[in-house]
Amino acid sequence: MKSFEELDLIAPLRQALLDEKYETPTPIQSQTIPAALQERDVLGCAQTGTGKTAAFALPILNRLGERNRKALPNRPFVLVLAPTRELAIQIGESFATYGRHLRLRHALVYGGVSQGNQVKALNRGAHVLVATPGRLLDLMNQGHIELENLEMFVLDEADRMLDMGFLPDIKRVIRHLPEQRQSLFFSATLPPKIIELSKQLLKNPVSVNVTPKSTTVDKIEQRVFFVERSGKQELLRSTLRSADVEQALVFTRTKRGANVLARQLVKHGIQATAIHGNKSQNARQRALEAFRRKQVRVLVATDVAARGIDIDGITHVVNFDIPVEPESYVHRIGRTGRAGAEGVALTFCCARERRELQAIERLIGQKVPVAKELPGSSSEGRKNGASQQQASNNSNAQRPTPAHSTGTPTRQGSPKQRRQRKGKPWTTRISEGTIKRITGKGFGFIENGTGKDMFFHSSSVEGMRFEELNVGQRVSYSVGQGPKGPCAKNVRVI
Repeated sequence: MKSFEELDLIAPLRQALLDEKYETPTPIQSQTIPAALQERDVLGCAQTGTGKTAAFALPILNRLGERNRKALPNRPFVLVLAPTRELAIQIGESFATYGRHLRLRHALVYGGVSQGNQVKALNRGAHVLVATPGRLLDLMNQGHIELENLEMFVLDEADRMLDMGFLPDIKRVIRHLPEQRQSLFFSATLPPKIIELSKQLLKNPVSVNVTPKSTTVDKIEQRVFFVERSGKQELLRSTLRSADVEQALVFTRTKRGANVLARQLVKHGIQATAIHGNKSQNARQRALEAFRRKQVRVLVATDVAARGIDIDGITHVVNFDIPVEPESYVHRIGRTGRAGAEGVALTFCCARERRELQAIERLIGQKVPVAKELPGSSSEGRKNGASQQQASNNSNAQRPTPAHSTGTPTRQGSPKQRRQRKGKPWTTRISEGTIKRITGKGFGFIENGTGKDMFFHSSSVEGMRFEELNVGQRVSYSVGQGPKGPCAKNVRVI
């Protein structure tokens, strides 16, 4: 489908699309809207940033606009269920934008704020109700919402609903829905539990899948940096100081981690704020508005809080922590490269996260390219970012390394001092050698001129993947203590 003009939409909607300069529908829109206009149930699968909201909002508004009925108090005609407050608010904004030339009302219901204004909006009557599961059930139990007049039901971001533990709440909501209704079901992924839920909810649906399981957004440049956990903050600061980073969304695994990281960035002169589930709704909205208005360049977020964020102009997504669930990687990087724009997704991978990275690569069906150089367009940035692991190793050495170093651990101090340090790792030197052998089980051996090869594990390789190493390559390394004796650590190709 080449243009919105080919869709059988009423004139007020066509005018709203012209106002927004929408010309060509996205694949999810061109395949979903015609089926929805025919009042068919829809099972839609598409990654974030592909226009899913318009795919269900336009047919809903078209149907309501054609019938032009007065809204009933506490009895909506349409219910849209979303996993987070932020996504519910953005869906509400989309209904307001597309329906600006229609005399229709929508109401928002979500937790984290007083229910007073929400109850007033329901009492006045709303054609469309956008809600999160918890607050919806709460107000239903209080008698403020009746679903007997419901004609259309939308379940958005269903996979995230399940991730957040909303499955029991969703099933309770479904039990209150009228038998005769149209249902639209959207999810970025379709794991078995989602398929099972869709069968309970949908009748003879039209299936629309514009996102093959193993793909990510084509216009997003993906890169991975292999770095020690202790070096991630310095690498992030160097990245954010780069001139091409206009706005960055940084993902952490925990709420506390988001707070700590945002504070550290501010301490180093980088404008940043954090958003996560423990913050109040007002604080979250202030953080989003500051980021949207570019009052801060960096938003540090957890997966749940960032799901549904739709802000144009995010140039970079940074996976400071690699997600445990590989599907979350696709959701994260989908925050950039939106509406056809290009974007960059950077991933910081330490030794403990190698398995998570491999799971992501299996999901997307490709290797994430290893960054060839550390970020930082200025000499200061390069100084801060480049060879940070080497600097970390050097900082551990208490005296200069001779050019002829063989990599033998250096025992320092008197015998008494050494006895007091018993059980602690020796101070090590940075050494060099040549890769002599690589096994298929993640082990390698370095020839260093001492007559005894130095063993190393795949998790000790930095700056590139273990499988990219070749026999004969010159490497630098430090000597650490493994479970069976000395071994090479921090292995880097020279």
